[in-house]
Amino acid sequence: MSGMGKDTFDVLILVGRPGSGKSEITDLLTHTPPEVRRRRFRIAALDVLDDFPMLWAWFEEDHILSERLGQPRLHTDAGGYFKYPHLWHVLIERLSLEYHKRLRDDPMRHDHTTTTVEFSRGSEHGGYAEAFAHLADDLLRRAAVVYVRVSFEESLRKNRRRYNPERPGSILEHSLPDEKMARLYRDDDWDTFSAGDGEFLAVRSIRVPYIVFENEDDVTTGQPDVLAARLEAVLGRLWELQRAR
Repeated sequence: MSGMGKDTFDVLILVGRPGSGKSEITDLLTHTPPEVRRRRFRIAALDVLDDFPMLWAWFEEDHILSERLGQPRLHTDAGGYFKYPHLWHVLIERLSLEYHKRLRDDPMRHDHTTTTVEFSRGSEHGGYAEAFAHLADDLLRRAAVVYVRVSFEESLRKNRRRYNPERPGSILEHSLPDEKMARLYRDDDWDTFSAGDGEFLAVRSIRVPYIVFENEDDVTTGQPDVLAARLEAVLGRLWELQRAR
């Protein structure tokens, strides 16, 4: 079973509102020396799966279709909202597909690699309950989850602050208009999704260990030592749950 007989996570799922600090956590892990990362955080060589680049590619394609070719947009309307709600689920299915491609090419991948899976979901487009329902069974059986908790107000503040108009497609510097943030992410179903158990999510018949990373005080911005200490503590507790699953 995942986590037994080894000292690193196979799959770590990072979820939370936009601007909550998920990408900053991934950035810290990416830039931590391998032996330190393994010892402190139980993360092996890092492989990052994030649905934002897929989403951004759709925006770019729709811009080309409508502005350059005079053709109908495939994914989004003129306001940048998805034309069809099920497209949110396509992104999650794509994350599972990308994970399966990696395992196909290297069946022993988790002997040396931890895959992180990162996404945000608000209640307006199905929330985490629907998103997790579209993750593959084998991924979930190997996974542990970190939910990075911030209020909507903090999410909105961070979203505004990180915007870089020169790099709108950047993982660390993209942003959403306030109106879109409110519509898509004001309501968050994490508390109801996780309410059945304080340690394990129930997805189909699979128990997935989880923990909450509290970040209302924004330790993911400009406080690398504080962030590292909190992350070490959080992942240490999560590792114990992973071993007990």
